[in-house]
Amino acid sequence: QVQLVESGGGLVQPGGSLRLSCAASGFTFNTYAMSWVRQAPGKGLERVSDITSGGSGKYYADSVKGRFAIFRDNTKNTLYLQMNNLKPEDTAVYYCVKDSTWALGSKYDAWGQGTQVTVSS
Repeated sequence: QVQLVESGGGLVQPGGSLRLSCAASGFTFNTYAMSWVRQAPGKGLERVSDITSGGSGKYYADSVKGRFAIFRDNTKNTLYLQMNNLKPEDTAVYYCVKDSTWALGSKYDAWGQGTQVTVSS
């Protein structure tokens, strides 16, 4: 079965950096687009970033553009999200999500358990 296991969350000061990782198994990782989705306290889900199966196509929400970078290592079946210049409004649970096709904007069909990111001084 599909498994997505996030790691790398934690508490960081404003302006700091974190790198999230997502170890994937149970499917052919290099044939599916992947996404990061977050949920801030008391708010709905927010699409943060997507990457195509081969890694050449990427999407970023306006709120993170220029600060976050998504990338993947298909030899290690791992998805990453490098988060720089973090702001308090980035505080959220971050979910690794498997898309249903190779392309950006595909429907989501599997979710990880989430990892908490807290940005606070």
